[in-house]
Amino acid sequence: MNFGGSIRINKCGLLILFTALFFLTYYVLIGNTDPGEYIARDPNVVNLRKLLIGAIQAAEKGGLEVVAVSKSADFHVKSKGKTAEGANNPVTEADFKSHCVMQFGLHHIFPRLKIISEEDSSKMTCPDVKLFDLDPTVLRETLTVPDETVDSDDVTVWIDPLDATQEYTERLFEYVTTMVCIAIKGKPTIGVIHNPFTQKTTWAWTGQAVSEDLQRVKEESSDRGVTVIVSRSHAGEVKNYSKAVFGENTKIITAAGAGYKVLQVISGNATAYLHTTAIKKWDICAGDAILRAVGGRMTNLLNTELPYSPHEPVLNAKGLLAAFKNHHEKYIERIMKYSEREIKV
Repeated sequence: MNFGGSIRINKCGLLILFTALFFLTYYVLIGNTDPGEYIARDPNVVNLRKLLIGAIQAAEKGGLEVVAVSKSADFHVKSKGKTAEGANNPVTEADFKSHCVMQFGLHHIFPRLKIISEEDSSKMTCPDVKLFDLDPTVLRETLTVPDETVDSDDVTVWIDPLDATQEYTERLFEYVTTMVCIAIKGKPTIGVIHNPFTQKTTWAWTGQAVSEDLQRVKEESSDRGVTVIVSRSHAGEVKNYSKAVFGENTKIITAAGAGYKVLQVISGNATAYLHTTAIKKWDICAGDAILRAVGGRMTNLLNTELPYSPHEPVLNAKGLLAAFKNHHEKYIERIMKYSEREIKV
């Protein structure tokens, strides 16, 4: 043996060893992570699949708060003033608790999101908020939803923690929903409408995927009679307007909650949802996104699509028409002709 000899280093062997260590480290730290998970760590981008999951969870977690408060004797009803129609605009403990869970829950996962909620967090405190983490099981295993990312600055999330608050105080729970809408560059792209009392969640990502109940939706033929669903808070006014525009045989359905009314159009129980006065965008953004995903259209009564960027007013002051495209085209033409006649008179 030559114990006094020198040790010769195999440079090729060392190169292989270091290369192997590099790829092992990459695999452990990054490579075994789902690509979507890794991208989501970049605060400048948002993974829309994950945001869809978060939006569904937010609506459902908010719904749990709505149901919990409904079991109490006192809803702690307050008034936010009068609506444009002169009706009382109530707010309850359920509105606030649902808001806290929905907004802070989403911000916990997506801290840079621009969120606009009916119950602005700057006007209240949210102690003991029940935060949540993403749960992919809210999507069916058989459903393929892509990992698509967008710039964080292009995303605006609209939240309605409790739609149909007046009816909630009257215990007309069938109209009550919690809603989340995700707008990309001002366009409603993902919508979630959840009924806390039936525990049914309807959602859609335009051009990508829809909830199971929406996969069976079929557009009605144009020769069907006109059935208009309107707000029960000012049904008389819209009833007269509808009959003046569409004829005396027009069927009128009164209901509450913008989310509920849009779903009635989608399910075929009404051919149009008509609103003739001002309405807030957190009431309609989710329904707008879902309607678009199944071949419908929502515009104001001047036939203009509604923008949902954070720089736009939260109030849509020019009415609303929501219907499948074939009905919408026909109905908006009648509405605009009627308006022209009224102006000339």
